[in-house]
Amino acid sequence: MDSIPLGKLPPDLLKMVLKRAPVSDPRLVLGPGIGLDCAVLAFEKTCLVFKSDPITFASDEIGWYVVQINANDIATTGAIPRWFLMTLLLPEGLTNPKMVESISEQVFAACRTLSISVIGGHTEITHDLDRPIIAGTMIGEVTRDKLITPKGASPGDRILLTKGVPIEGTAILGREFPSQLGTVLSPDEIQTAADYLYTPGISVVRDAQVAVAAGGVTAMHDPTEGGLAGALWELAEACGHSLVIDPEAVIIPPIAQKICIELEIDPMWTIASGALLLTSPQDESPMICRSLESEGIPCAEIGSIESGPPQVLQKTNIGAVLLPRPSRDEIARLFEV
Repeated sequence: MDSIPLGKLPPDLLKMVLKRAPVSDPRLVLGPGIGLDCAVLAFEKTCLVFKSDPITFASDEIGWYVVQINANDIATTGAIPRWFLMTLLLPEGLTNPKMVESISEQVFAACRTLSISVIGGHTEITHDLDRPIIAGTMIGEVTRDKLITPKGASPGDRILLTKGVPIEGTAILGREFPSQLGTVLSPDEIQTAADYLYTPGISVVRDAQVAVAAGGVTAMHDPTEGGLAGALWELAEACGHSLVIDPEAVIIPPIAQKICIELEIDPMWTIASGALLLTSPQDESPMICRSLESEGIPCAEIGSIESGPPQVLQKTNIGAVLLPRPSRDEIARLFEV
């Protein structure tokens, strides 16, 4: 039997596995499923929202990464990230107190910026690792009437995207592959790419809060591994409708474009935390865009939700054609030995 390549599990395999998960608790509002990044438990007036995610591609600033990507998914439900737990696995023979303190302070600093309490977790030295691995669990809180899920998108809604893609991919590549990029980027440009971790940043918590405050948000999704293309397919499966997008409307920052061309990767298929994918009714989308822009957050309308089976179509000069679904993130092959 062939082994599964580096990256997320294939969607069909994941779907088959998740169908067998026990989900009998009546308080479970949102359980496991393709495109459903958070679990939601409902109580009398509030919901608790749960998210778990590891950091696997990056090796630098992993403590900052793990807080941001978990908080992002919590924010896409309209919830406020409140509590964080981490599991830190450290390599045998390579771990020293300075490494432990550095990663821990990265986590703590990121949590401070978002007013998140670190409430527990686990740390250990683990055999057969060549680098630290960190996984986080974030818990958020939202009133029941304010809960937003990817299932809320409906035909006629417009699809919006903040900031552009791939922000996280640009940061990772600038930090992990500076020597390969030295032929096309200056040292200052490589530093700018690395600093995409902070500016424009991989957090979408503020994006989500501004959009929700403007009103009319029907669904939100955080494009992570698999990039924007993968996120669009996940959103299509979650809401059960067709998505039609215009690739020309997707913002790709010039430095990100240069990196993707040099490393021969597709920016639409590259890990893209930092961009927020959201939907809203046609008459409310302009207001949401204006609200985001007024806060210094670029926003573009890139498509619409249409009646039809769960699929993603892209506009071309010959009409709408199927947008290929990524089998894995473009970055994954760069990390293969």
